[in-house]
Amino acid sequence: MNNNRYPNKRDLRALKWAVFRRICWVVPVAIVGIWFVRQLTRGKFANKLVALLSRLSGRDWDFAYDVYTAFIRNNLLWIMVIAGLVAVIILFLLSTHSILRYFKAISEGIAALSTDGEIQLPLELEFIEAQLLTLRQSVKKKEADAKLAEQRKNDLVVYLAHDIKTPLTSVIGYLSLLEEAPDLPQPQRAKYLGITLKKAQRLEQLVDEFFEITRFNLQTIVLHLEKVDLTFLLQQMADEFTPLLAAEQKSAQVDVPPIVLEGDPDKLARVFQNIMKNAVAYSRPGSAIQLSASLADGQVQVDIVNQGSPIPQTQLDRIFEKFYRLDSARSSQSGGAGLGLAIAKEITEAHGGSIAAQSNGEEIRFTVCLPLYQQEG
Repeated sequence: MNNNRYPNKRDLRALKWAVFRRICWVVPVAIVGIWFVRQLTRGKFANKLVALLSRLSGRDWDFAYDVYTAFIRNNLLWIMVIAGLVAVIILFLLSTHSILRYFKAISEGIAALSTDGEIQLPLELEFIEAQLLTLRQSVKKKEADAKLAEQRKNDLVVYLAHDIKTPLTSVIGYLSLLEEAPDLPQPQRAKYLGITLKKAQRLEQLVDEFFEITRFNLQTIVLHLEKVDLTFLLQQMADEFTPLLAAEQKSAQVDVPPIVLEGDPDKLARVFQNIMKNAVAYSRPGSAIQLSASLADGQVQVDIVNQGSPIPQTQLDRIFEKFYRLDSARSSQSGGAGLGLAIAKEITEAHGGSIAAQSNGEEIRFTVCLPLYQQEG
């Protein structure tokens, strides 16, 4: 059975004919009933009925005929009306019974979604059965994904809490030394202050990651659309990363023609910043990160390419999942909360675009496609 099949005209026509077949036998029964009522006043049938009344009552023919005339012949119209009402009621009950039978089967199928029970509907409802099976698979996948994401988040919180203690201990330790030994030589004091500053910055980074986790779970993406100079945005972002790149003998090369699109400038900046952070963290020392853009079919395609260790396809398939980190080492200085690329994906899709990652040997390419103009909903 094809679990992805949706109802078409053939399915609905088959369902209508199935309901019709279940109630169509009422028609010949109604015809027979009308014929029988009509025969109550005609010829031999009427005579036989009078004879039957005579035998049952033990009276003569004239008495039985008077009873027949008073209760049957003179009330033939009412008898036909009552017979018609009975036929209508029977027809209604049969039709509703057939429809309710389908509703009951569908209800049982829906109930089986949450209990993992067997979903088996009548043959006429095969297309609904297929949709319910597809829905069950989708719900199970979402539940598994949510459970996995929650587990990752919990693990990450534990890891971050553990990692916070290390720089915090160092900050307290060095500040205590400076307080207890005010006469330390200036070079040594400067060294301790430098180490304390680095540990405090690392502590700030870890705290920011905690806030990032909270914001991801609570924040709803709301876009404030305006004209965005993509060329200026990408060049400015590359300039902002220059100090970080220079510290590792890396560089950023921007090759973007003049492009103006419609979007939320702050959120689009976050998309490219998150990708750049990933590129900087996982690119080889001394390599260059290339940013380029092109136009095609009313869309702009932005490529951010870096040189680094190849990423297996299994990791590429999950790289945009929340709380997923390429570097699973909890103490990694480069590993964040595993939310950067997930947030980039959500923002991109909120703009009506798409994001993808490829790994061809040592070339890692992130491609962001965005519409030039947002379609009004």
